[in-house]
Amino acid sequence: MAPQTGVTPTETPLLPPQSFRPLHLLRRRSVQITAAAWLAANLALLALAGGHLPFRASSLAMPPALDKVLLTDAMFVEVFVQMAIVHLLTRRRRVPDISARAPERATSRREVTLMLGYGLAAMLGGFTLSRLMGWHAFGFHLDGMVISTGQPVVPAEAVCWALYNVIAYALIPYLVFRRRYTTAQLSLRSSDRRADIVLVLVVLLVESAVQLLSSDAAILGLGARQLLLGVPLTFALSFAGTVLPTMVFIYCILAPRYLRLTGSIPATVVLGGVTYALMHFFDGWTTFASPVDAAMSLLYLLLFYTGPGMFKTFITLRTANAWTHVWAYHAIAPHVLIDTPMFVRIFGLR
Repeated sequence: MAPQTGVTPTETPLLPPQSFRPLHLLRRRSVQITAAAWLAANLALLALAGGHLPFRASSLAMPPALDKVLLTDAMFVEVFVQMAIVHLLTRRRRVPDISARAPERATSRREVTLMLGYGLAAMLGGFTLSRLMGWHAFGFHLDGMVISTGQPVVPAEAVCWALYNVIAYALIPYLVFRRRYTTAQLSLRSSDRRADIVLVLVVLLVESAVQLLSSDAAILGLGARQLLLGVPLTFALSFAGTVLPTMVFIYCILAPRYLRLTGSIPATVVLGGVTYALMHFFDGWTTFASPVDAAMSLLYLLLFYTGPGMFKTFITLRTANAWTHVWAYHAIAPHVLIDTPMFVRIFGLR
C-alpha cells in the first residue's frame, strides 16, 4: 500500500534556535502547566505517604518519603542537562520536522486515539496473561528492572515477558503502520548519520557515568564469565521487552502525531514523557492494595519516568531519528549497566 497521502514529502527545519531559550520556554503554557502538575504531584505524594512510601521495593520504602521524593526530583536536573547537551550538539543541524511525517490532523487524532486504546488493551492483556501463568504483571519493565524489588523471577517469565512485549508493542504496531507509511515517515532513518553517532556517543558517555556513580554499580562485581554471558542476554531480553516497544510505540508512531496535533515541541516532549511513564503502570514495585496506595504508585510513577521519557522524546525531535534514544539513553545505559546482575541471577549464571 502506498504511503499515507497528506504527509509532506519534504522536511524543513524544526524551530529556530531561540525557541529553546529557557526564558522563552518558561512562557509556554504547556511548560507552566507541567511545572504546576509536578509541584502538585510532589505535595500530594508527600501528604499521602506520611513517613515512608508503601512500595514493594526496599530502596523506595526504606528511606524517608521526603528523601526519596527529593532524590527522584533530582533526576530532572540530569535530564535537563542532557537536553542542553543535545541542543548544543544539534543547534547547527538542519533538523527535520517530524510532524511533517504524520498525516493531517484528523487522521493523526484518530491514530493517536486508536494507539492509546490499543496500548491500554495490550497492558491489560499482558497483566492477564502473566497472572494466569502465576508470574508478576507484565509491564514495560520486567519485575525488578531498574528498581530492584527482590522478588523471584524465573527464566520462563523473563523470556515470555520479552516475547509478549516485542510482539504487542513493537511488531504489531510496526506492521500495521508500515503498510501506510515509509521507514522515513516512521523516523527509522537517519538524516545525518555522522552527527547522530557523535550525539549518541556523547550522551551515552554522560548517562553511563551517571548510572555507575548513582547506583551500586553491581555489574562491576560480576565475574568475567558472568559478564560474557550476562551482558548479551540482558541486552537481548531488555531490547525485545522494553527498548523496541518504547521506540516503535511512542517515538516512531505517537511522537510525530503529538507534534502534528499540538504544534508545540514542549507539549510534545511532555506528552511523550507522560506516555512513557504510564506504560510502566504495572512495574513490579507498584502496589494497588488500597486506593491511597494506587494513587501514590501513579504519582511516583509519573515523577520517576516522565523525565526520562521527556528526554527520549526530545532527542527524537532534535534528530528526527527514533534510533538515537535507543543507543544513547536506553539499551545500554541504563538497562545493560543496571540490569545485567539481575538477569545473571535469574538464569543462574556462574
